Amino acid sequence: MTTREAVLEALGRCYDPCCRDRGISVVDMGLIEDVRVEAERVEIDMVLTTGWCPFVAALNSSMMEEVARLPGVEDVEIRVVWEPVWTPERLSPEARARLEMPLEPLLPYRRRRLEAERSEP
Repeated sequence: MTTREAVLEALGRCYDPCCRDRGISVVDMGLIEDVRVEAERVEIDMVLTTGWCPFVAALNSSMMEEVARLPGVEDVEIRVVWEPVWTPERLSPEARARLEMPLEPLLPYRRRRLEAERSEP
């Protein structure tokens, strides 16, 4: 029988297409709300960053495939839940660091915008 920890480890190899290039898994994104393992069955509750997520089908497929590879897993069910709502606070510290945008390269744009605003009549 597989464990909840093994399922979370498997999910750590699944990526939202928007974050794959930064190496941020669905676990680090904070999309996994709950994991239940009962004998050969695994149930996963997942929240979405937005109700209009165009990648939910791809996410479901990759998550199901990865979890189904675990020893003893016969059935995987993934449910999208709407409560709680996803917020950026759900990001892991590692994901947050990878998504931060450095401000220094943006400073010249800010200066030009402020100069342009000052010179407007």
